[in-house]
Amino acid sequence: MYEICVRTGHQGGDARGLHPDPELLPTVFAGPYLRLDPDLAFVLDDGGRAVGYVLGTADTAAFVRAFRTTWLPEVAARYPPPDAAPVTPGEVVVDLLHRPERMLLPELAAHPAHLHIDLLPEHQRQGHGRRLMGTLLAALAARGAPGVHLGTVTANTAARAFHDRLGFRELPVPDPGPLTYLGLPLPVV
Repeated sequence: MYEICVRTGHQGGDARGLHPDPELLPTVFAGPYLRLDPDLAFVLDDGGRAVGYVLGTADTAAFVRAFRTTWLPEVAARYPPPDAAPVTPGEVVVDLLHRPERMLLPELAAHPAHLHIDLLPEHQRQGHGRRLMGTLLAALAARGAPGVHLGTVTANTAARAFHDRLGFRELPVPDPGPLTYLGLPLPVV
């Protein structure tokens, strides 16, 4: 899963070469979910290796607290906080690691669950993403989450089109930076 995170971590494309440490991106965007909410991690394999995944949490506020108290102490020695404003892509990701509260935005309150989905390019556009999302969305609904959100890099138009086809709609967030926030209400089960 860490490899998939890196190979899809630059606007859906390969992020190898952007970060000197190949485990940096997954330490922020995959590992904490596997550690803190493993029952909401679903993997697609091709019969021999993982080729995609979807993971998330039903309660972003609780996840942020666990990220701060459990996950960050486990990885902070390897990735100490930056001494100055981040400049390089790696420094930006390390800064994100040390600011999990950035995930708490009042505009997302009606969509307290959130998710990340990544599939290797050769396994996209085959219905796998839709099936993975269906599995996670059903699991989130079963946990009682009334809605789910995600942040997608605004420049990643393919990802945006995929989420739009699933019914996600843009959530108005002031100054979202390079992201567009999308939300989807979940059925009550």
